[in-house]
Amino acid sequence: MEKHCMDSQVKGVSTGTTILAAIFDGGVVIGSDSRASIGGEYVSSKTINKVIQVHDQIFCCMAGSLADAQAVIKAAKFHLSFHSVQMETPPLVIAAASVLKELCYKNKDELQAGFLTAGWDKKKGPQVYVVSLGGMLVSQPVTIGGSGSTYIYGYVDAKYKPNMSREECLQFATNALALAMGRDNVSGGVAHLVVITETGVEHVVVPGNKLPRFHDE
Repeated sequence: MEKHCMDSQVKGVSTGTTILAAIFDGGVVIGSDSRASIGGEYVSSKTINKVIQVHDQIFCCMAGSLADAQAVIKAAKFHLSFHSVQMETPPLVIAAASVLKELCYKNKDELQAGFLTAGWDKKKGPQVYVVSLGGMLVSQPVTIGGSGSTYIYGYVDAKYKPNMSREECLQFATNALALAMGRDNVSGGVAHLVVITETGVEHVVVPGNKLPRFHDE
């Protein structure tokens, strides 16, 4: 899922510089760096958290135009809250991803927003879905997005393994973000990570000076 910007006449504030989600044995990790950019060249914020909770055990990472993504998430939260009241049960992860997909697809000519959606539910356990700019929905065990992702496809292909432990997956996600932040000029700051399992949600923040360092840094 690539980061798209507004046209050359209007450079909107964009997010999605490096985002990722990965399933492990019993749960899922979703995370991002903490920067937002303008025109893909200038950092407009170093402290944004792009990992947003849309329901109790469902989170998403924003990509594309920051304002558009925030508007879609606000609408999705309302839909999911209403849905959970009607059904008297928490929404499924696929339901949350489908709501985001419909909002993006129906407004694809006006909005520049995409999402990684991750969570856990009683029906299918841990899940990851990609909602691309334009509203395509795809299920994947691991996915990355944003400008920083172009630097870490090889690492992700080589190092991601199905049925990793929680600790292995958390280290994998931290390393991937650190590698992307080390190469991409508009990725950086801190790493925001959320671990979602049947038992609950854990937030992990890794400061920039605590991120793994590699031989070329």
